[in-house]
Amino acid sequence: MKGKVRVTKEFNFEMAHALLDYDGLCKNIHGHSYKLFVTVIGSPIEDEKNTKEGMVMDFGDLKRIVKPLVVDIFDHSVVLNKKAPTESFIQVRPMFERIHLLDYQPTCENMVIDFAGRIKPLLPENVELFRIKLYETATSFAEWYASDND
Repeated sequence: MKGKVRVTKEFNFEMAHALLDYDGLCKNIHGHSYKLFVTVIGSPIEDEKNTKEGMVMDFGDLKRIVKPLVVDIFDHSVVLNKKAPTESFIQVRPMFERIHLLDYQPTCENMVIDFAGRIKPLLPENVELFRIKLYETATSFAEWYASDND
């Protein structure tokens, strides 16, 4: 059967961050329970000899791409802009072993752009990244669409 299909895998992780020089409460370190939705698009495999026949992409294969690139890195981490003054608490080791200093302000918007850049190059041939949707709270999210970024 011919046609394009979108498939989505959901991921969950806990992460703390703070926004450097922000004018509200988010300038303080605080945490979120993130929900990440990664959507790819392609045509289902039609080769009867292929064990993945009928699939755009095996959900397990998508998990093997996203989990080490995003979830395993950011889960239970403190994420900050590398311009933030972090020297004093980075040295308090038992509590700050998982700190990531990024080249950007760790907003939900910037994170979806970052995640798209990490995931896109590792997708199989004939499968494209369609959308990244990241919920920072139950009612607030950012989305990245390939069609907006061509």
